[in-house]
Amino acid sequence: MSILILPGLNGSSHGHWQRHFVETRAGARIVEQRDWDRPERTEWVATLSAAILQEGRPVVLVAHSLAVALVAHLAATPIARHVAGALLVAPADVETPARTPEAVRNFAPLPRGRLPFRSTLIASRDDPYMDQARARTLAEDWGSLFVDLGNAGHINAASGHGPWPEGLAHLDALVATAGRATA
Repeated sequence: MSILILPGLNGSSHGHWQRHFVETRAGARIVEQRDWDRPERTEWVATLSAAILQEGRPVVLVAHSLAVALVAHLAATPIARHVAGALLVAPADVETPARTPEAVRNFAPLPRGRLPFRSTLIASRDDPYMDQARARTLAEDWGSLFVDLGNAGHINAASGHGPWPEGLAHLDALVATAGRATA
């Protein structure tokens, strides 16, 4: 099973746990977007769709921040049948100007339907980009397992999440259950 790492707005900086996941998990790679600073939903969905098809086998998606919205939009396309699972970390509230920049508004509205694959949504109580109660509601709508990470900021390098072994444990658990579902 392939693991596709999906950074959010501005990509994942050096030291970000997503970079560590690529270095430590066989079959993991970052899906590179053409422009990390000016995201366009249709372009990002097309790039992710092509990356999924290129794998030629089921994939697990590992999304951070804006990329969680990307996965929610992809879930409504036929490509979603190639997705075995998704780890959704620190979603960004693309619908709320008080929480996120104008650059992400074209990812609104967030789809609210149940995701057609297994998923785990991990959220922080003090994430500046998403109220945790709203993240919990999204997890319920999407049929995702919800993980409360406590006060962990935006769950990125700036909030002290470099290698993030707890995140790797969640990824490994998702890959194991997704692997059983596709077998």
